[in-house]
Amino acid sequence: MSEATRKLKVTVLAADNLYKRELFRMPDPFVVLTVDGAQTKTTKALKRTLSPYWNESFEVQVKPTSVITAQVFDQRKFKKRGQGFLGVINVQISQHINVQAGGETMVTQDLKNSNNSDPVQGRLVMQFNIAADRNGTPLPTASASPSPPPPPRAQAGSVSRNHTASSLSSASVGAVAAAATTAATATASTTAAAPPPASASSASAARANAQNTTTSGDALPQGWEQRIDHLGRVYYVDHNTRTTTWRRPQASGNAPAIEPSDTERQQHMNRTLPDTGNSSTPSATGRATPSGGTASSGSSLGPLPSGWEQRFTPEGRPYFVNHIARTTTWDDPRMRGNQAPNGNRAAAVAGIAGQTASRLGPLPSGWEMRLTAQGRVYFVDHNTKTTTWDDPRLPSNLDQNVPQYKRDFRRKYIYFRSQAAMRPVPGQCHIKVSRDNIIEHSYNEIMRLSVTELKKRLMIKFDGEDGLDYGGVSREFFFLLSHEMFNPQYCLFEYSAHDTYTLQINPHSGINPEHLNYFRFIGRTMGLAIFHRRFLDAFFTSSFYKMILKKPVTLEDMQSVDADIYRSLKWTLENDISDMGFTFTVDDDRFGERVEVELKPGGKDIDVTEENKEEFVNLSIQYRVCDRIKEQFEAFQAGFHELIPEDLIQVFDERELELLIGGLAEIDMDDWKKHTDYRGYTESDQVVQWFWKFVGEMDSEHQTRLLQFTTGTSRIPVNGFKDLQGSDGPRRFTIEKSGDIVALPKSHTCFNRIDLPPYTDYNTLASKLTLAIENTVGFAQE
Repeated sequence: MSEATRKLKVTVLAADNLYKRELFRMPDPFVVLTVDGAQTKTTKALKRTLSPYWNESFEVQVKPTSVITAQVFDQRKFKKRGQGFLGVINVQISQHINVQAGGETMVTQDLKNSNNSDPVQGRLVMQFNIAADRNGTPLPTASASPSPPPPPRAQAGSVSRNHTASSLSSASVGAVAAAATTAATATASTTAAAPPPASASSASAARANAQNTTTSGDALPQGWEQRIDHLGRVYYVDHNTRTTTWRRPQASGNAPAIEPSDTERQQHMNRTLPDTGNSSTPSATGRATPSGGTASSGSSLGPLPSGWEQRFTPEGRPYFVNHIARTTTWDDPRMRGNQAPNGNRAAAVAGIAGQTASRLGPLPSGWEMRLTAQGRVYFVDHNTKTTTWDDPRLPSNLDQNVPQYKRDFRRKYIYFRSQAAMRPVPGQCHIKVSRDNIIEHSYNEIMRLSVTELKKRLMIKFDGEDGLDYGGVSREFFFLLSHEMFNPQYCLFEYSAHDTYTLQINPHSGINPEHLNYFRFIGRTMGLAIFHRRFLDAFFTSSFYKMILKKPVTLEDMQSVDADIYRSLKWTLENDISDMGFTFTVDDDRFGERVEVELKPGGKDIDVTEENKEEFVNLSIQYRVCDRIKEQFEAFQAGFHELIPEDLIQVFDERELELLIGGLAEIDMDDWKKHTDYRGYTESDQVVQWFWKFVGEMDSEHQTRLLQFTTGTSRIPVNGFKDLQGSDGPRRFTIEKSGDIVALPKSHTCFNRIDLPPYTDYNTLASKLTLAIENTVGFAQE
């Protein structure tokens, strides 16, 4: 009699550290699965990677004696005989999972050679899942079965550092909703915490308990159904609302109204934007009841490890408290000894890395993601030989005393950067310009390139200079270009008032017949700077930022456009103007000529009265802020939204958009010193003390020049100097001991580094540094 077969779900998760056979290119790996030499499945090929993440699932029929063979190949060489082979593993099913009882397990094995002598290395990670067999027959497929959640959130004081979830503005609530859709199930939403993954070895005990509870209780309400998951646990399906719950519904004719519990309400409130560290699972708080003792009664696994305790949620679901680490988890710590920790950890890292890379892009060069023994992600910077909890692709964590607006901005910024439209395209975008004619050269280059090309990594080169762009050259490019683009002498922009330096679009820019093309170019340039995380050295009126966000302008916005007109309109609203003789017209100065403009059809014949003066004020604001520059702004928007989608930028408000475009201009000396690294020097060295003394004695203009000299830009990120960016990730300001005492200091803007010779006295340092800041122009290679 032949063996009974079962349906097995095989998920090919990832491979790690594959062998690189070519010097100048990496393989395009894919996996070929074969079951008993008969059934064959193939994953897609991933381009140029040694650590591919497929996460592809296949269904196959297996027996207890079945063997699964997984071979890894390089697609580019697959068709060449004897080439393209990267390794193979052979998995005996019965050694990892009980085919008849079912369950789920993770398998990590080192890749082996077949029958040739080619070197092979790396590991392959797969997951096996067989639906639990109750009474010897496969379970029917549940269309609304609960999905497993992540582990529970840590208790207060836990070693796991969660960010505080603070209130979001209406704009950011939309962002949260958009981010949360990726985690929502397609079939049904659960009204209580759903079951977590558990190992097959605990399924039998759970199934026995489930069978005892299945027959108890009254009949279910109409539209309800009792089911059992693949681990033998009972749950209930409400077909009326397409939801599931652990709790048995009330035995009434109508399905009870589903009201969120306190736990679920907290679960909803704790949802944040991607990667802010908060969990959306129930908190393990005092609301849960301890089971007492070591909670080992009724379990065949023996007592809990020292320092562990089992408790239950109000729904009766068990969880485990680690009093040593002050953390909680759904997973029974007694089950961990039956698993291969290194393999599972590698699989977990591969899974997490693949998911975050799809949202945030790859880690910067020299960085690595790892897991602690407790399963917490941390990051290793091999460049500085340091570790951190913070993802280098995201803004750094905030201190407790930072303003609320910075916290709100950080959450929105993380969501903004995690979207697919903000991911760079592989490759390089080469732009060559001249310092002497930067605006014309930039116009020709940026307007001729496609949007796809502009989304590739920028490689800026100045004519006659040898510098390679690893971030510093492009920062200086945007710094110089913004000074030229917004120069009022070009008549494209003008200062909003004589006593400020905020900019607005010049309504008379039409004197240049090509002005609309230039505004489209400016829009592209601003979008390009935001896309590549660069700053523009310019400030605009609040109304300009509001127009980008499609927000209505108000009377208060007129104050930054024209203070005299603002005071006039405000006086109009606050006083009786019955006998003033105003009409629905305004005077516009066009190159010395006064032109009367009607605010509405027939406006010159309509008197302004107490009844309609509010309409007059609103129309005046609309004309002076928006209507006069309608064509110019539409051209600007066309270029801007080619790189920055309209729906994404609207996550921010006008103040946050200003920070996104221009960063911070004010320099905090304490913050600068606090987040500075030293090479060859220490903070207590005399030369370093002289350096900070000299910088502290500078006025704000010269401090800005020093910052531009060392980093390529005069602006700093919202979170300060700890978020300074290098060529492909965070790079703190660095003072390096280098050079002869008669030489000038040198800067490396790509790495935010200044080479400071060991000068023998303060006056020499001050004079040399001043000379370098005031006279250095251009880039070179060493």
